[in-house]
Amino acid sequence: MAFIFAFLFTFLIGISKGKLQMGFYSETCPQAESTVRDVVRDAIQSDPTMAAVLLRLHFHDCFVEGCDGSILIDNGPQSEKNAFGHQGVRGFQVIERAKAHLEGSCPAVVSCADIVALAARDAVAMANGPAYEVPTGRRDGLVSDIALAADMPEVSDSIQLLKTKFLNKGLTDKDLVLLSAAHTIGTTACFFMTKRLYNFVPGGGPDPAISPVFLTILQGTCPVNGDINVRLAMDEGSERTFDKHILQNIMDGFAVLESDARLNDDPITKSVIDSYFMNPRAGPSFEADFVDSIVKMGQIGVKTGSLGEIRRVCSSFN
Repeated sequence: MAFIFAFLFTFLIGISKGKLQMGFYSETCPQAESTVRDVVRDAIQSDPTMAAVLLRLHFHDCFVEGCDGSILIDNGPQSEKNAFGHQGVRGFQVIERAKAHLEGSCPAVVSCADIVALAARDAVAMANGPAYEVPTGRRDGLVSDIALAADMPEVSDSIQLLKTKFLNKGLTDKDLVLLSAAHTIGTTACFFMTKRLYNFVPGGGPDPAISPVFLTILQGTCPVNGDINVRLAMDEGSERTFDKHILQNIMDGFAVLESDARLNDDPITKSVIDSYFMNPRAGPSFEADFVDSIVKMGQIGVKTGSLGEIRRVCSSFN
């Protein structure tokens, strides 16, 4: 069951200049949010994996140059989207489809950056996660450079490095846990599992944090010298539903990604995970806290006012 939470943030993160606001397009393009929702619904009905894809796209956009649509630009080999840390990121055609619809009804009004944020919100709700409102008014950035994506969080990062990368974006250790929990939907490739399954310790061997039972399953899916493109759910047993099941898996040694497993090693991030299970009735709400974190993330380094532009096509600068 989805929960509805509306959070209006009066502070800004990173290098943002100005304020986003709820209903930014209510007068200039009142159908903006419903148009994006319709396009996202069609995309997910055609391909259920698209919910996770669009959520991931939002994260990857915001962590480089802020939430400004920079990941959408296709300007040759130097495009940000070609960075190693963006491997497997998809969903660009869904954003372009929504943009094309909006250009037909409200030309040069709705930014691609806002479409990315709205599409992620709708994807979460359509995966049975919390429905929530996001402030809009982002403008599209004017830079797309592969070199700027060098500090993207990686699945092999230590917990300290992950915490530092999030802190550099104005995000807390709690935000790290909650935004990592977005892995509750979606899949990853065996390519990202090889080290953890076979070469994690000196001399070879798996990550000891993996439950022996789960290790057998993972190695069966991703055998030595197997197809590295085979995909597996990041939240074993609940990959199509947005919920806190992935946190239970992390606690039980059933984390798929190395970065998720490390959340259970650090006392601070582990305490955040534990808090969602110690007192189900009176404890914190995972859904409400996730909304808090993703709306906060969506304000990293936004361009507003006279900064940036409103692209006509999301894949190219005007």
